[in-house]
Amino acid sequence: MTAPTLNPSIVGRAEKHHSAILTRALSGTTLDEHQWITLNQIVAAGTPIDRAGHIDHIATLTRWSPAEVGTALSRLLDAGLLRELPEGRAELTAAGRDLVARIRTETGETISRAYGSVSPEDLATAARVLTTITARMAAELSLP
Repeated sequence: MTAPTLNPSIVGRAEKHHSAILTRALSGTTLDEHQWITLNQIVAAGTPIDRAGHIDHIATLTRWSPAEVGTALSRLLDAGLLRELPEGRAELTAAGRDLVARIRTETGETISRAYGSVSPEDLATAARVLTTITARMAAELSLP
């Protein structure tokens, strides 16, 4: 039997399974995917963040509208996971930090087991391939 060639179906199935793992971890919280990614990227960026800049960053990263990201950010503020600072900035609260840690722990265990079943070399190759494909698709989407 020959190994399958990477194609949209394989990528889509992997993405669906990643999403299912996240959905399971988010159940019982008030977060949806938009809020999780917005919050998680605040942790990755370091706090405090510039709200407008963060909205633009997440919209570009996800291809969501700035309004969708702005709504997610507002809900995180309303939930007390972020706090507003002067000059259009925001930072993570202790509650936000704790929730991110809990969700990362829960998803991390499952993801680690799955990714741990693949050699580091193969993971590096997959990362290069998917990064190249994603960059090309982003360029195609930017064409008039």
